[in-house]
Amino acid sequence: MQIHQFLDATYLKTATQAKISEQENTQKVVYLLEEAIVHNYKLVMLRVNYIKLAKRLLADAKSSVLIGTVIDFPEGNASLEKKIEAVQKAINLGADELDFVLNYNAFKAGNSNLIKEEVNKCTQFCLANNKVAKFIIEVAALTNKEIIVISQLIKQTVIENFGLENAKNVFVKSSTGFYKTENNKPNGATLEIMKLISKNAKPLKIKAADGVKDFETAVKMISLGVDRIGTSSAKAIINKEQNTKKGY
Repeated sequence: MQIHQFLDATYLKTATQAKISEQENTQKVVYLLEEAIVHNYKLVMLRVNYIKLAKRLLADAKSSVLIGTVIDFPEGNASLEKKIEAVQKAINLGADELDFVLNYNAFKAGNSNLIKEEVNKCTQFCLANNKVAKFIIEVAALTNKEIIVISQLIKQTVIENFGLENAKNVFVKSSTGFYKTENNKPNGATLEIMKLISKNAKPLKIKAADGVKDFETAVKMISLGVDRIGTSSAKAIINKEQNTKKGY
């Protein structure tokens, strides 16, 4: 298993969130990019203001690592117009894949039509620019039934409007990793949740984000049909795979 090609190595904290200087935060991004180049991850997931830096470093290294960024992150409650403006900016800077936070609060309030519109317009924009769209549903904010319904809704909207041939370019993604839960409950991907998404979103691709921190869990996720893993523990996952192959 070439697990490195399943990994979206992720660093999405602002300097304020990380409680460090802008310079120190930029250095963290540089370290992640250097790591991604060495291990040939599928993608690095960064804030939009680091795309230009990432583009330069990856080009200098002649690396095939892709660049992803987040749109309307982490709240997901901006207008559709603002989402499209943000994705246009990200594409202009050189992003390959766009991870949109859907307006999950509107969905919970019963506004499924807004979700359909977001999925339709954002997918259309990405496909027209030969980019991959990923839709974050924020599973920690949803019940299992809501996870099933929104996964099916995204699938139906994509297939009805863009056909099965474009299913490979659209993902349903579990989480932002920034959602605050009560009593420290998990706020990201679990095996149970990814089973639900896999069953109800396929043939769209699916991405397990937040909560996958080791090689064993990553392998289990992939066995469930997960196509991509968003993680800040990519190096630990890779190292364990290499040690497993060596018999350590």
